[in-house]
Amino acid sequence: MSEGNGLLERFYRSVIESGDLTLIDEMAAESFVDHEEGLPGQPAGKEGVKFFVSTMRQAFPDIRVKEFAPALSEGNMEACHVVLTGTHRGELAGIPATGKSVEFDCTDIIRVEDGRVAEHWGTTDNMAIMRQIGAMAMA
Repeated sequence: MSEGNGLLERFYRSVIESGDLTLIDEMAAESFVDHEEGLPGQPAGKEGVKFFVSTMRQAFPDIRVKEFAPALSEGNMEACHVVLTGTHRGELAGIPATGKSVEFDCTDIIRVEDGRVAEHWGTTDNMAIMRQIGAMAMA
């Protein structure tokens, strides 16, 4: 069994969907390093993850996992691809709520130490979000 088995799905289901920010401190190592700045102004470390989750949940209070596809769970590494949906009901990066529905994807890779996330690399398709809420032209 992989050391990180299920951490990413737990993050998406219990933190992103349910909004339990206390789990971030439980799931991430004290020395956690995030190599993704998912949103402008996102701080480093665990506080950055809390910032990302809080911002996304304020902007999309009904955010849900549409698809969760684990891609790797081997040794101390875990990876996944996720499709999220939500309705833009709060401000996002200075853009007021539009009421528009969005669907976007994220790809994540984590390194696990002692059952906790030590490092994260990822991408969030922010351009898809901005296009769907009308902040960018659909070219």
